[in-house]
Amino acid sequence: MLDKIKGGLIGFAIGDAMGVATEFMSPEEIKERYGVVTEILGGGVFGFKRGETSDDTDMTVAVAKGIIANSIDPIEEIGRQFLKWKASNPKDIGITIASTFRNYKGDWFQAAEVTHKQLGQSGGNGTLMRCLPIAFAYCDIQKMDEISIIQSKITHQEDSASDACVLYNRIARRLLLGEELKSAITAEIKNTQYDIDYSIAPDCPPSGYVVHTLKWVFYWLLNKNTFLDVIIGAVNMGNDSDTIAAIAGGLKGVEVGYHNLPYKHADKLLSKDSLEELAEVLCEIRDRDTSAQEG
Repeated sequence: MLDKIKGGLIGFAIGDAMGVATEFMSPEEIKERYGVVTEILGGGVFGFKRGETSDDTDMTVAVAKGIIANSIDPIEEIGRQFLKWKASNPKDIGITIASTFRNYKGDWFQAAEVTHKQLGQSGGNGTLMRCLPIAFAYCDIQKMDEISIIQSKITHQEDSASDACVLYNRIARRLLLGEELKSAITAEIKNTQYDIDYSIAPDCPPSGYVVHTLKWVFYWLLNKNTFLDVIIGAVNMGNDSDTIAAIAGGLKGVEVGYHNLPYKHADKLLSKDSLEELAEVLCEIRDRDTSAQEG
Protein backbone atom coordinates (compact mmCIF):
# COMPACT_ATOMS: atom_id res chain seq x y z
CA MET A 1 0.00 0.00 0.00
CA LEU A 2 2.80 2.43 0.85
CA ASP A 3 4.47 1.73 -2.50
CA LYS A 4 1.23 2.61 -4.31
CA ILE A 5 0.64 5.78 -2.30
CA LYS A 6 4.23 6.88 -2.73
CA GLY A 7 3.97 6.06 -6.44
CA GLY A 8 0.86 8.22 -6.71
CA LEU A 9 2.37 11.31 -5.06
CA ILE A 10 5.74 11.08 -6.80
CA GLY A 11 4.10 10.16 -10.11
CA PHE A 12 1.85 13.20 -9.80
CA ALA A 13 4.82 15.47 -9.11
CA ILE A 14 6.82 14.08 -12.07
CA GLY A 15 3.95 14.91 -14.41
CA ASP A 16 3.71 18.40 -12.93
CA ALA A 17 7.45 19.07 -13.11
CA MET A 18 7.67 17.87 -16.72
CA GLY A 19 4.57 19.78 -17.78
CA VAL A 20 5.62 23.24 -16.58
CA ALA A 21 7.98 23.57 -19.56
CA THR A 22 5.15 23.32 -22.11
CA GLU A 23 2.21 24.88 -20.26
CA PHE A 24 0.15 27.25 -22.46
CA MET A 25 2.11 26.27 -25.58
CA SER A 26 0.64 24.64 -28.69
CA PRO A 27 1.89 21.26 -29.93
CA GLU A 28 3.48 23.05 -32.87
CA GLU A 29 5.31 25.50 -30.62
CA ILE A 30 6.55 22.66 -28.44
CA LYS A 31 7.84 20.73 -31.42
CA GLU A 32 9.63 23.79 -32.79
CA ARG A 33 11.25 24.67 -29.47
CA TYR A 34 11.97 21.29 -27.89
CA GLY A 35 11.28 18.56 -30.42
CA VAL A 36 9.70 16.10 -27.98
CA VAL A 37 9.89 16.76 -24.24
CA THR A 38 10.91 13.57 -22.42
CA GLU A 39 12.77 15.02 -19.42
CA ILE A 40 12.18 17.46 -16.56
CA LEU A 41 13.43 20.75 -17.96
CA GLY A 42 11.98 23.50 -15.79
CA GLY A 43 11.45 26.91 -17.33
CA GLY A 44 8.10 27.63 -18.92
CA VAL A 45 6.05 30.82 -18.62
CA PHE A 46 6.65 31.06 -14.86
CA GLY A 47 10.38 30.29 -14.97
CA PHE A 48 10.40 27.20 -12.78
CA LYS A 49 13.66 25.68 -11.63
CA ARG A 50 14.48 22.25 -12.99
CA GLY A 51 12.70 19.78 -10.70
CA GLU A 52 10.41 22.41 -9.21
CA THR A 53 6.66 21.76 -9.20
CA SER A 54 3.75 24.14 -9.66
CA ASP A 55 0.55 24.99 -7.81
CA ASP A 56 -0.79 21.52 -8.69
CA THR A 57 1.64 19.78 -6.36
CA ASP A 58 1.64 22.65 -3.85
CA MET A 59 -2.12 22.39 -3.34
CA THR A 60 -1.98 18.59 -3.25
CA VAL A 61 0.55 18.91 -0.43
CA ALA A 62 -1.76 21.41 1.31
CA VAL A 63 -4.63 18.90 1.20
CA ALA A 64 -2.35 16.16 2.52
CA LYS A 65 -1.15 18.35 5.38
CA GLY A 66 -4.72 19.31 6.24
CA ILE A 67 -5.69 15.65 6.47
CA ILE A 68 -2.63 14.87 8.58
CA ALA A 69 -3.48 17.72 10.98
CA ASN A 70 -7.08 16.52 11.47
CA SER A 71 -8.05 13.38 9.60
CA ILE A 72 -11.50 13.19 11.22
CA ASP A 73 -12.64 16.59 9.91
CA PRO A 74 -9.86 18.04 7.74
CA ILE A 75 -11.62 20.84 5.84
CA GLU A 76 -10.77 23.71 8.21
CA GLU A 77 -7.15 22.57 8.32
CA ILE A 78 -7.03 22.25 4.54
CA GLY A 79 -8.23 25.84 4.30
CA ARG A 80 -5.49 26.94 6.70
CA GLN A 81 -2.91 25.19 4.55
CA PHE A 82 -4.25 26.97 1.46
CA LEU A 83 -3.84 30.35 3.14
CA LYS A 84 -0.35 29.43 4.33
CA TRP A 85 0.56 28.46 0.76
CA LYS A 86 -0.87 31.73 -0.60
CA ALA A 87 1.22 33.67 1.90
CA SER A 88 4.37 31.98 0.54
CA ASN A 89 3.92 34.02 -2.68
CA PRO A 90 3.74 31.10 -5.16
CA LYS A 91 4.64 31.67 -8.80
CA ASP A 92 1.17 30.77 -10.02
CA ILE A 93 -2.34 30.54 -8.58
CA GLY A 94 -5.27 29.45 -10.78
CA ILE A 95 -7.90 32.05 -11.67
CA THR A 96 -10.78 30.51 -9.70
CA ILE A 97 -8.68 29.83 -6.61
CA ALA A 98 -7.10 33.29 -6.71
CA SER A 99 -10.59 34.81 -6.90
CA THR A 100 -11.78 32.70 -3.96
CA PHE A 101 -8.77 33.79 -1.93
CA ARG A 102 -9.68 37.44 -2.61
CA ASN A 103 -13.29 36.78 -1.63
CA TYR A 104 -12.48 34.80 1.51
CA LYS A 105 -13.67 36.58 4.65
CA GLY A 106 -13.75 33.62 7.01
CA ASP A 107 -16.27 31.40 5.18
CA TRP A 108 -14.86 29.33 2.31
CA PHE A 109 -18.24 28.30 0.93
CA GLN A 110 -19.46 31.88 0.81
CA ALA A 111 -16.22 32.92 -0.90
CA ALA A 112 -16.67 30.17 -3.50
CA GLU A 113 -20.26 31.30 -4.13
CA VAL A 114 -19.16 34.90 -4.72
CA THR A 115 -16.38 33.71 -7.04
CA HIS A 116 -18.83 31.60 -9.04
CA LYS A 117 -21.10 34.61 -9.53
CA GLN A 118 -18.21 36.89 -10.47
CA LEU A 119 -16.68 34.52 -13.00
CA GLY A 120 -19.97 33.07 -14.26
CA GLN A 121 -18.59 29.56 -13.70
CA SER A 122 -16.30 27.60 -11.40
CA GLY A 123 -15.69 24.43 -13.36
CA GLY A 124 -11.91 24.65 -13.51
CA ASN A 125 -9.62 21.74 -12.68
CA GLY A 126 -8.14 23.35 -9.57
CA THR A 127 -9.86 20.97 -7.16
CA LEU A 128 -9.31 17.85 -9.25
CA MET A 129 -5.58 18.49 -9.30
CA ARG A 130 -5.33 18.47 -5.49
CA CYS A 131 -7.74 15.73 -4.36
CA LEU A 132 -5.63 12.55 -4.60
CA PRO A 133 -4.44 12.48 -0.95
CA ILE A 134 -8.06 11.95 0.08
CA ALA A 135 -8.15 8.59 -1.70
CA PHE A 136 -4.92 7.65 0.06
CA ALA A 137 -6.04 8.52 3.59
CA TYR A 138 -9.58 7.08 3.70
CA CYS A 139 -10.49 3.48 3.00
CA ASP A 140 -14.20 4.14 3.66
CA ILE A 141 -15.74 5.12 0.33
CA GLN A 142 -18.48 7.30 1.84
CA LYS A 143 -15.95 9.31 3.85
CA MET A 144 -13.72 9.58 0.79
CA ASP A 145 -16.59 10.83 -1.37
CA GLU A 146 -17.74 13.31 1.28
CA ILE A 147 -14.33 14.92 1.75
CA SER A 148 -13.66 14.89 -2.00
CA ILE A 149 -16.80 16.95 -2.52
CA ILE A 150 -16.36 19.38 0.37
CA GLN A 151 -12.71 20.16 -0.41
CA SER A 152 -13.85 21.02 -3.93
CA LYS A 153 -16.76 23.20 -2.82
CA ILE A 154 -14.61 25.46 -0.66
CA THR A 155 -13.10 27.04 -3.79
CA HIS A 156 -15.21 25.82 -6.74
CA GLN A 157 -18.98 25.86 -6.30
CA GLU A 158 -19.75 24.05 -9.56
CA ASP A 159 -20.80 20.39 -9.36
CA SER A 160 -18.70 19.48 -12.41
CA ALA A 161 -15.57 20.06 -10.32
CA SER A 162 -16.66 18.04 -7.27
CA ASP A 163 -18.10 15.26 -9.46
CA ALA A 164 -14.72 14.92 -11.18
CA CYS A 165 -12.95 14.66 -7.80
CA VAL A 166 -15.26 11.86 -6.68
CA LEU A 167 -14.80 9.97 -9.95
CA TYR A 168 -11.03 10.37 -9.90
CA ASN A 169 -10.66 9.26 -6.30
CA ARG A 170 -12.92 6.27 -6.83
CA ILE A 171 -10.60 5.14 -9.61
CA ALA A 172 -7.61 5.68 -7.33
CA ARG A 173 -9.34 3.63 -4.64
CA ARG A 174 -9.78 0.71 -7.04
CA LEU A 175 -6.08 0.89 -7.90
CA LEU A 176 -5.12 0.87 -4.23
CA LEU A 177 -7.16 -2.30 -3.85
CA GLY A 178 -5.25 -3.93 -6.70
CA GLU A 179 -7.49 -3.42 -9.72
CA GLU A 180 -5.92 -2.83 -13.13
CA LEU A 181 -6.06 0.79 -14.32
CA LYS A 182 -8.02 0.39 -17.54
CA SER A 183 -10.60 -1.77 -15.79
CA ALA A 184 -10.96 0.79 -12.98
CA ILE A 185 -11.46 3.68 -15.40
CA THR A 186 -13.97 1.76 -17.51
CA ALA A 187 -16.00 0.77 -14.46
CA GLU A 188 -16.19 4.27 -12.98
CA ILE A 189 -16.92 6.25 -16.16
CA LYS A 190 -19.80 4.01 -17.22
CA ASN A 191 -22.95 6.06 -17.91
CA THR A 192 -21.20 9.35 -17.16
CA GLN A 193 -20.24 12.18 -19.51
CA TYR A 194 -16.77 10.65 -19.60
CA ASP A 195 -18.06 7.44 -21.17
CA ILE A 196 -16.80 8.14 -24.71
CA ASP A 197 -14.70 6.37 -27.32
CA TYR A 198 -11.10 6.88 -26.21
CA SER A 199 -9.66 5.11 -29.23
CA ILE A 200 -9.85 8.57 -30.80
CA ALA A 201 -8.71 11.85 -29.26
CA PRO A 202 -11.38 13.81 -27.34
CA ASP A 203 -13.07 16.54 -29.38
CA CYS A 204 -12.09 19.22 -26.88
CA PRO A 205 -8.88 21.12 -26.13
CA PRO A 206 -6.64 19.95 -23.25
CA SER A 207 -7.74 22.98 -21.28
CA GLY A 208 -8.30 23.94 -17.66
CA TYR A 209 -12.04 23.16 -17.80
CA VAL A 210 -12.36 20.14 -15.55
CA VAL A 211 -14.36 18.00 -18.00
CA HIS A 212 -11.83 18.62 -20.77
CA THR A 213 -8.97 17.90 -18.41
CA LEU A 214 -10.34 14.59 -17.23
CA LYS A 215 -11.21 13.40 -20.75
CA TRP A 216 -7.60 13.98 -21.79
CA VAL A 217 -6.32 12.28 -18.65
CA PHE A 218 -8.37 9.21 -19.52
CA TYR A 219 -7.26 9.36 -23.15
CA TRP A 220 -3.57 9.16 -22.25
CA LEU A 221 -4.10 6.54 -19.55
CA LEU A 222 -6.13 4.30 -21.85
CA ASN A 223 -3.85 4.66 -24.88
CA LYS A 224 -0.36 4.45 -23.37
CA ASN A 225 1.08 1.54 -21.44
CA THR A 226 4.08 2.87 -19.52
CA PHE A 227 4.17 5.62 -16.92
CA LEU A 228 6.60 7.72 -18.94
CA ASP A 229 4.63 7.36 -22.19
CA VAL A 230 1.50 8.65 -20.43
CA ILE A 231 3.38 11.71 -19.15
CA ILE A 232 5.17 12.40 -22.43
CA GLY A 233 1.86 12.27 -24.31
CA ALA A 234 0.19 14.77 -21.97
CA VAL A 235 3.18 17.11 -21.73
CA ASN A 236 3.64 17.44 -25.49
CA MET A 237 0.00 18.43 -26.05
CA GLY A 238 0.72 21.73 -24.30
CA ASN A 239 -2.12 24.00 -23.08
CA ASP A 240 -2.77 22.92 -19.46
CA SER A 241 -0.01 20.33 -19.76
CA ASP A 242 1.32 20.38 -16.20
CA THR A 243 -2.09 19.71 -14.67
CA ILE A 244 -3.15 17.01 -17.13
CA ALA A 245 0.22 15.27 -16.87
CA ALA A 246 0.11 15.48 -13.06
CA ILE A 247 -3.42 14.12 -12.74
CA ALA A 248 -2.66 11.29 -15.16
CA GLY A 249 0.67 10.64 -13.46
CA GLY A 250 -1.03 10.32 -10.10
CA LEU A 251 -3.24 7.43 -11.21
CA LYS A 252 -0.56 5.73 -13.28
CA GLY A 253 1.88 6.09 -10.38
CA VAL A 254 -0.57 4.35 -8.05
CA GLU A 255 -0.97 1.50 -10.51
CA VAL A 256 2.73 0.86 -11.15
CA GLY A 257 3.96 1.77 -7.67
CA TYR A 258 6.92 3.85 -6.62
CA HIS A 259 9.45 1.12 -7.36
CA ASN A 260 8.43 1.16 -11.04
CA LEU A 261 8.64 4.91 -11.60
CA PRO A 262 11.53 6.24 -13.72
CA TYR A 263 14.13 6.96 -11.05
CA LYS A 264 16.05 9.52 -13.06
CA HIS A 265 12.89 11.62 -13.21
CA ALA A 266 11.90 11.05 -9.59
CA ASP A 267 15.38 11.95 -8.37
CA LYS A 268 15.21 15.34 -10.11
CA LEU A 269 12.20 16.40 -8.04
CA LEU A 270 13.20 19.07 -5.53
CA SER A 271 10.34 18.00 -3.26
CA LYS A 272 10.93 14.25 -3.51
CA ASP A 273 11.91 13.65 0.11
CA SER A 274 9.05 15.66 1.58
CA LEU A 275 6.53 13.94 -0.71
CA GLU A 276 7.79 10.54 0.41
CA GLU A 277 7.35 11.58 4.05
CA LEU A 278 3.78 12.73 3.37
CA ALA A 279 3.05 9.40 1.67
CA GLU A 280 4.21 7.52 4.76
CA VAL A 281 1.95 9.52 7.09
CA LEU A 282 -1.06 9.22 4.76
CA CYS A 283 -0.49 5.46 4.69
CA GLU A 284 -0.46 5.40 8.50
CA ILE A 285 -3.76 7.31 8.59
CA ARG A 286 -5.23 4.82 6.14
CA ASP A 287 -4.07 1.93 8.29
CA ARG A 288 -5.80 3.47 11.31
CA ASP A 289 -8.94 4.10 9.26
CA THR A 290 -8.92 0.49 8.06
CA SER A 291 -8.49 -0.80 11.60
CA ALA A 292 -11.36 1.36 12.80
CA GLN A 293 -13.62 0.05 10.01
CA GLU A 294 -12.73 -3.54 10.82
CA GLY A 295 -13.20 -2.91 14.53
